[in-house]
Amino acid sequence: MRSLVLVGPRRLEWQDPPAPRLSAPTDALLRPIASAACDLDRRIVASPSPFEPPFALGHEAVGEIVDLAGDTAGLRVGQRVVIPWHISCGTCENCRRDLPGACVSVPRLASYGTSVGGHWGGLFDELVRVPWAEHNLTPLPPAVDPFLAASAADNLTDAFQAVRPTLAAHPDAEVLVVGGTVSLGLLTTLSAVGLGAAKVTYLDTDGTRCATASALGATAVPVSAYPDRLEGRFDLVVDASAATEGFRCALLSTRPGGTCVIRSVYFAELRLPYFTLYATGINLVTGPPHASPHVPEVLRLIDDGTLDPSPVLAGPFSYDDAVEILREPPPAKPVFTHGEPPDDARPLIHRNSGQ
Repeated sequence: MRSLVLVGPRRLEWQDPPAPRLSAPTDALLRPIASAACDLDRRIVASPSPFEPPFALGHEAVGEIVDLAGDTAGLRVGQRVVIPWHISCGTCENCRRDLPGACVSVPRLASYGTSVGGHWGGLFDELVRVPWAEHNLTPLPPAVDPFLAASAADNLTDAFQAVRPTLAAHPDAEVLVVGGTVSLGLLTTLSAVGLGAAKVTYLDTDGTRCATASALGATAVPVSAYPDRLEGRFDLVVDASAATEGFRCALLSTRPGGTCVIRSVYFAELRLPYFTLYATGINLVTGPPHASPHVPEVLRLIDDGTLDPSPVLAGPFSYDDAVEILREPPPAKPVFTHGEPPDDARPLIHRNSGQ
């Protein structure tokens, strides 16, 4: 089978490893039909990372079930499902606490598309094995386009969970999103607006992303450099900057008693402005996204139109073009599907957005 493998910085190639096989009663085999490039994928393709190559790339996808082992109730061959980024058993203590990204049945951070928790394949592969399939796979509603749902495997659900707990407890909360990544900050903005936050402010050094955030319903604050602190009374601040200055700005912009959620992935140790945080008193939340428990709600909100990620997406592109596009990615989040992309699909055009 064909597998998209990262062999070094900016070195991607299609390889032909043996196809995975069913090896346990809870396994499923799937063919990815829509695969999205996570913001993290862009970074690990472009520069050295903690993930030792070579490894198969990709951890966001909708797939079609092609084979099932015996103990997979509720699933059927031909069904379209979201494949979460993490490998998790569904029954250990952490999984029962809705923390599948910290499953104790596999190495820490075991996932598709990296090597940090072992090699499980990538979601650009022609075929992938999903262990404990019944616990992990979420059926796609019939009316939901796989193009829109691929990022529910990670980025979109991560963004949704960054804001949902606080907004569920405090619907009048004011939200600040510190952007800087290609899609995660904008998906967080989309989620906060969709969930009815009283006010959503989006801060970024990129004018194009600020314009997109404004179109999504946020108050955009374009800056040439991240300030130490943005003036305001922000009950919830989400760092999606992937920049140390953005990280600091997010921490120091959180009001006393507020919540700061760190959704960026940093490869280096960061310094906390501890005494200032001590004097302020905030709740700091970080950790990997625990996708599978929350994918059903995200898909429901896509289905009813509350969440429409299309302004943040680029494509669809052909899988055959993945090497070229991932080496020189578009400003938006690329999504790859089977079949020929439409004539008007270009890196700068966001499907359904008219941009």
